[in-house]
Parts: sequence; C-alpha cells; structure tokens
Amino acid sequence: MELDKIDISLLRELQRDNRLTSDQLSAAVNLSPTAVQRRLKRLRSEGVIERDVAIVSPKAVGRPITMIVMVTLERERSTIISRFKEAIRDAPEIMSGYYVTGESDFILVITSRSMDDYEAFTTRFFYENPDIKGFKTHVVMDRVKSGFELPLDEL
Repeated sequence: MELDKIDISLLRELQRDNRLTSDQLSAAVNLSPTAVQRRLKRLRSEGVIERDVAIVSPKAVGRPITMIVMVTLERERSTIISRFKEAIRDAPEIMSGYYVTGESDFILVITSRSMDDYEAFTTRFFYENPDIKGFKTHVVMDRVKSGFELPLDEL
C-alpha cells in the first residue's frame, strides 16, 4: 500500500495518542474530519493499523515482574514451530513473542505477579513441553522505554 505524507502524519499522531478525535486529527493534518475517517478506515482495512490499544502499567495491575526469556526448541521443524507459536498466542502471561535468528529460536516478554508465579508458569509452559530444549530468563530490573511507536520517515 502506498502511504502519502498525510497518511504518515496521521499515523504519527495516532501512535502518540490513539484517542484523538477526528476533529483533532483533521486540524493536525489539514484535512476535513470526514476525509480523516476515510483514510483511517483504509489504513485499518489494509492492515497498516493493526490495532488500537492502551499501554497498561504492569505494576498498576499487580504484575510488577517482567522477564525476557530466550527459548531454544529441540528441533526446528515447521510443525513444532507452528505449535509453539500457537502456545505463545494462547498464554496471557506472554506480552510479546518473537521468532528470531541466532542463538535462540524465540524471545518472549513475560509478566508475572511474583517469582513463585513465574516458576509455576515455567513448569507449565516450558518444562512440560517436550519440544523445548531449554530457556534462559533475564529479569527486567527497570522498564526504561515501553511502547509501539515506529519511526515514520517522510516520503
């Protein structure tokens, strides 16, 4: 899909605050509110805008511990990879999952209420899964930056 300068400007504004009204967006990009709505509908239907979400503080909802986990599978077969991807999607504790190259096969971002809670998760999710060769956990000490804002270059 071709994005023009107005699309880029709209996306930039929405990444900063997705609760902006059509009137506010129209003022920011110099279009009518109706034209803004048409563009947003097109950006959503084309998959440029995947979702409109709120970034929730893990601490505020009782999940103060975050881990970065590197997972290695026993073998890299398409059925095993597909099955593990589905398990990632189904696990609410996993905030983000990435199939990667390099030393590990997957990198996961996981939140937990406590270390005991995380230990129970590892037993259920990793140790009981015969497709997993191993995993390494890195406990996050401080969340320095969190978000999904992509850098958008001008066309």
